[in-house]
Amino acid sequence: MRSHLLILAGTTEATDLAKLVAEANIPATLSYAGRVERTKPQPLPKRIGGYGGAQGLAEYLCAEQVTHVIDATHPFASQMSVNAINACRETGTQLCALTRPAWDSVDGDQWHRVPTIGAAAEYLQGMEDTNVMLAIGRMHLAEFACAPQHQYLLRLVDKAETLPLPKATALFSRGPFSTEDDIALMRDHNIKLLVSKNAGGRGTYSKIEAARHLGIPVVMIDRPAIPERAEVHTPKDALDWVHHTSTS
Repeated sequence: MRSHLLILAGTTEATDLAKLVAEANIPATLSYAGRVERTKPQPLPKRIGGYGGAQGLAEYLCAEQVTHVIDATHPFASQMSVNAINACRETGTQLCALTRPAWDSVDGDQWHRVPTIGAAAEYLQGMEDTNVMLAIGRMHLAEFACAPQHQYLLRLVDKAETLPLPKATALFSRGPFSTEDDIALMRDHNIKLLVSKNAGGRGTYSKIEAARHLGIPVVMIDRPAIPERAEVHTPKDALDWVHHTSTS
């Protein structure tokens, strides 16, 4: 049976993997969550939308005769990752996660680590008003409504009709951004605190480097725990995994 891949996308690594898979002429589909409004052109067919939980994903895997699933979602897309684990276990589909190593603090960093996004919001709730760069995407902005005293700077990929924060400036742009760009941005908005998910990778690390350069403290949100699964850390290793686990 010829391999048929489902790549759960949402990262630059997924895009890089899609190129390798297309060059290898392996049938594959690149799957994006329904909340994604704009996607870049890709060399593989795209599917946009949810599956209806683990059971819906399992039904899709069977209907489309998917042999391999590569979870290249964002490290904080934990529910999708858990659904993939359960769906692949139910259907006997091969599963591997293409993950980024988490960031570690280095000399010059001023990190306050918190376990969840909610804990970050609670931390800000107890602070005097200040200028905060809130670099967490748009899905969890409402959790910070408990700390309305701050002036927030948001950088979002897709435009939002309304924002749940009374004092917020939203910039709509897609990275990657350079460290110099983020230094200038933080200076222009007089940022005094950065809130960031520990996404890992180079694509969004510029804001961490900028905060270090400017001496700005960072509230760093730890990644959610994901059940154990096979993992690789580069697109090439993910492609090698497909070859090694194929039976044709």
